[in-house]
Amino acid sequence: MMIKLKSEDYFKVVKPLSQVNINTMFAEAVLEQRVPGSVYVDSEQHPRTFYVVHPYGMSLLFGEDGNEEFNRSLLDYITNKQKLRLTQEWLQADPVGKWADLFDSLMLAHADAPRNIHKNTRVNFSFNREAFQHAKEQFPLPDQRIVQMDEELFLAQNAGVSPRYFWKDANHFLTEGGGYSLLSNGEIASTAFAAFRNESQLEIGIETAEAHRGKGYAWLVCAALIDYCLEHQLEPVWSCRLENEGSYKLAQRLGFEPSLTLPYYQLVV
Repeated sequence: MMIKLKSEDYFKVVKPLSQVNINTMFAEAVLEQRVPGSVYVDSEQHPRTFYVVHPYGMSLLFGEDGNEEFNRSLLDYITNKQKLRLTQEWLQADPVGKWADLFDSLMLAHADAPRNIHKNTRVNFSFNREAFQHAKEQFPLPDQRIVQMDEELFLAQNAGVSPRYFWKDANHFLTEGGGYSLLSNGEIASTAFAAFRNESQLEIGIETAEAHRGKGYAWLVCAALIDYCLEHQLEPVWSCRLENEGSYKLAQRLGFEPSLTLPYYQLVV
């Protein structure tokens, strides 16, 4: 069965997570208790199968895939059989193992599964510094203000992909994260921010107000944040759904190159 792990035992999950070779920064944030997520395991004493949920709705499944008791509980959870899951999740699983086969067979064998699980594709990118520098040479200089985010800008953003969903509060964000906003006539038009950050990497989050899309503003604020990363010896990190055409294309215009694709399951309520 799926057992909710106490936060003081999160250390038991750190080593297994380090062996997952995809972008796992959101799960790291939960284990390090930088955000109040949830961790489910098959055993409190000696866990072998793991399910980590970030409060923004991202979840990661990894560990031993043949644990039948855990998998039965997982089936109930993802199909929301008991109506215990109140919000949707975006689930990705360690590509090493048979998780994808498990989900595919689930969707065929259970009548409720197709209504509760929608299969997408997650893309991890690698950053090409030379391609980014070349892109900067081709892109026109901005005629709008790009400013480093402060508390006022942090608090002003509460729609779409907002930094509020990834950090405890403004002080936490400004101390450990950071970002840039482009202002158009005093209005926040686009923001690129640290969704997750560790000692060597910074994962980029991006949101552009609907009225300001299609003007190149997202490229400009992302470029400002990437410059910040390079100045501070941080690797810029980008991941998105393949179906998110805007994010997928923007990443490549910034010098990111697709490096891995894997199934990405939307779990609806």
